[in-house]
Amino acid sequence: MPRCPIRDEPCNLCFPGATGPQDCGLVYLVESDPQLRDALHELTLANRREARRH
Repeated sequence: MPRCPIRDEPCNLCFPGATGPQDCGLVYLVESDPQLRDALHELTLANRREARRH
């Protein structure tokens, strides 16, 4: 099962017409916008740090 790179959970095909992350409009929008991509990266790092603390 492919994982959603935005929500870090299994892809549930939430974007109409998508067959997975490879053709998901949401993934495309986030990955094509440098500010959104950087914000997602920072959130991911913060979540990983928090998970390691527990």
